[in-house]
Amino acid sequence: MDLISGLALGIETAITYEALLFCLIGVTVGMFIGVLPGIGPLAAVAMTLPITYHLQPMSALIMLAGIFYGAQYGGSTASILLNLPGTSTTAVTAIDGYPMAKQGRAGVALFITTLTSFFGGCVAIVLLMSFAPALGKMALAFSSAEYFSIMLLGLIAAATMALGSPLKGMVSVTAGLLLAMVGMDTTSGELRYTFGILELQDGLNLVAMAMGLFGVAEILSNVGKPRPTDGHLKTVRLRELMPTRQDLAQCYKPAMRGAGIGSFIGILPGAGPTLAAFLAYAMEKRVARDPSRFGKGAIEGISAPEAANNASTQAAFIPTLALGIPGDASMAVLLGAMMIHGITPRPEFFSSNADLFWGLVVSFWVGNLMLLVLNIPLIGVWVRILRVPQHLLFPAIIFFICVGVYSVNNSTFDVAMVIVFGALGYVMNLFQYPTAPLLMGFILGPMLEQHFRRALLFSRGDLTTFIDRPISAAFLACSAALILLMLAPAITRLARRRRAG
Repeated sequence: MDLISGLALGIETAITYEALLFCLIGVTVGMFIGVLPGIGPLAAVAMTLPITYHLQPMSALIMLAGIFYGAQYGGSTASILLNLPGTSTTAVTAIDGYPMAKQGRAGVALFITTLTSFFGGCVAIVLLMSFAPALGKMALAFSSAEYFSIMLLGLIAAATMALGSPLKGMVSVTAGLLLAMVGMDTTSGELRYTFGILELQDGLNLVAMAMGLFGVAEILSNVGKPRPTDGHLKTVRLRELMPTRQDLAQCYKPAMRGAGIGSFIGILPGAGPTLAAFLAYAMEKRVARDPSRFGKGAIEGISAPEAANNASTQAAFIPTLALGIPGDASMAVLLGAMMIHGITPRPEFFSSNADLFWGLVVSFWVGNLMLLVLNIPLIGVWVRILRVPQHLLFPAIIFFICVGVYSVNNSTFDVAMVIVFGALGYVMNLFQYPTAPLLMGFILGPMLEQHFRRALLFSRGDLTTFIDRPISAAFLACSAALILLMLAPAITRLARRRRAG
């Protein structure tokens, strides 16, 4: 299907009253949750996942995708006004956004972030339209060996590219793979690691795990933390939003560079928008004529990261839809949502589900346009929301999490699992173990095991099948290179000790 025919099909699918309504609900809820400090897009998608169980697959995915990229838009608001990043992605925005707010230019900063976020998202959508179907056609030649190898690469990349210790990331991935083994083995029918608990026969509940690890855990991590002073938290008038010609001249090149970096990073499995934002900021600081301006209210310091993180968010759909490999943890939750609705992203996805793919693409254009139109008039509303005390806000969120997870299976066991995984996520955050690789390991674990077994079945148990096929061997070589890069500092330290000894 060519581009014009695809867009025509997408317009027919996505430009309906129902699709537009759920797109509007998604981006609005995403902006709202993104504004709240400490929640973020991953928790937003996880908390709203139960609602989509009663929707048609198209409406459900449009709504979840809108929440996903809508939260990226909203996350910059608290960073600029309160110096309190809504997510790790927008932590970079706070470096120069908050100084601009203290200078009385909060409105300009918010307008520029909205504009550059829209631009970055549009660049990535064009790439999604252009490259995802082509990548899907290339992947039609993949066998189980290639799928196993690329999934292994995605998990190792998720662990080694995560912020913090790569070794701790590998521990999290391994824990996710072990949790994925709980329940009935699809091949033999044997029960694994259920310990006699009937509710575990079908495995752990993805919704309960996601809501616990990223909803409850984030709230527990933020309870009791002092909030910054809101002395600069005032209603922003519309006339204060308009940037000068100099502001626009200073931000358009950084936005283009940021969109390029974000699109590239988004395609890589496991990298995510946080890495894209930091790299874009570092790039601008390096190419700037006067790097000392950064950290004091440089407009380039907000335009490049915002374009990068939103481009990365949209570009992450490329490996997810084409290969079934999520770009980051939020995409892993969306991948799980697709599977719940009976949709398995794979190379055939673009031909067998053409209406769904092109409908999603068109909904991205519509959703980004809605965000551009809605975000600016609603800034005053977001400012008022930021004034809500945490002791009122957090219990309400916990309540809705418990109601949402109970409504999935009407099971109190799932509510208990939310609490257990919330505690686990809090402990992991406390000891700086990343939770995102754990979730990616849990979602990709069954597919990884399935393709590993199938490859060995076709090769009659010969492990060399994974290196006999060139594409599979290339993916395994990349995995080995990432592991060597992770171990390089430890090997260097060990060599120095031996020389000293």
